[in-house]
Order: sequence, then structure tokens, then C-alpha cells
Amino acid sequence: MQQFEFLKILNSPFKIPRVNFYIGKVAIGTPYFHPRNWVKPTPKMAMDEAKKELARREKWHNANPDVQLTQYIKSLDEMYKEKLGYLFPVPKKIGFDFVGLGYKTKWSETDYRHEWNPIWSFVFFKWQIALIFTSPERECVSQYWEAWLYYKYHTKGSKQERIQQCKKDYPQKYTINSVNGDMKKVNYYDIILKETFNTNEK
Repeated sequence: MQQFEFLKILNSPFKIPRVNFYIGKVAIGTPYFHPRNWVKPTPKMAMDEAKKELARREKWHNANPDVQLTQYIKSLDEMYKEKLGYLFPVPKKIGFDFVGLGYKTKWSETDYRHEWNPIWSFVFFKWQIALIFTSPERECVSQYWEAWLYYKYHTKGSKQERIQQCKKDYPQKYTINSVNGDMKKVNYYDIILKETFNTNEK
């Protein structure tokens, strides 16, 4: 159910996510690659991949003759048997993908870094319908999701108390370039919170 955790934002002080719709040829990653399945290889798939892998290794070895890596040059039969134990990605022909919010922490448990938006995808052969859940305003996608993650995992109390804690301990105040090139100060909480929780702090 982790893929659907982001829906808890609907019952939070944060504005409802904007949904971008895509309908067309398969083009939306889930999250990084186009929708695909992992399958056991057929003998032909394993042999083809073994030949490609050997060619890559031999090319590298020939370009670096002074590096003694002969152990990486295996026989075709050895490589073929190895590839038979792998799983191979193949494009998904029909099916759904539900991708949850992608994020990581870097320097501390509260140093959130947004990586990708939640995505719901359906593919039918070469066609795709996708719903991408993003911030209500285009200029603050990272701030929207990262602030909500802090709210979700690191605050307690009523919604008002939790938002005040966010504003104090996880500020979203920046100085950015305006349209005319001047510098201006912005508090993204003024943009990403529902009106009843927005105090328009500067």
C-alpha cells in the first residue's frame, strides 16, 4: 500500500495535488523506465544477450590491454548459462502501474529530497494513459512534497499545531529571481497550504 500513501495529503492542510493527464504513445516512465515486466529469458534471448555481453567485454579489454582483467572474458557457453539465470525487462503490453511518491533523505532523517511524483499508468500495447500527481503550482513541486513529508513523519498535535511546527522547524522561505530579473522573497507555505492554514507570513 506504500504506493498510495501520498493520498493522505488529501486530508491534510496542504492543497490538493494537481493531476496532469497524459494520453498517447507510451512515453511516461514508471518512474524511470517505460512500463515493463521482468521475465525469464528464452534460450534465444539468453544467447543473444550473452553474445552482446561478450562483445562489450572484449571491446573494453582490447581498448585497455594493459589492464589484466582476463577473468572477465568468459566462453560463450559460460556466459549463456549465466544469462539463463537472469530476469530480462520486456515492454509491458497491457497492465497498470501504481508508482508512489519518490524521495530520499540525504544528510539527516529530515533532509528530504523529492525524486519523482506519484504516477498511475495504464498501457494497452503501444498506448498509455497516465495520471501524474504534482504540486498545485508548477514552481514548487519539491517544496510541496518535501514539506508534506516533514509534516507527515515529524510533527504531532492538531493540524494547526503541526503546521506551525513545520513553519518553525522546516521553513520554506527562499530568495528567487522574479520575472523581471529582480530578486524577491517567497514563503512557499503561502502557496502550498489550504487557505485556512495560510497565515501569509513573510
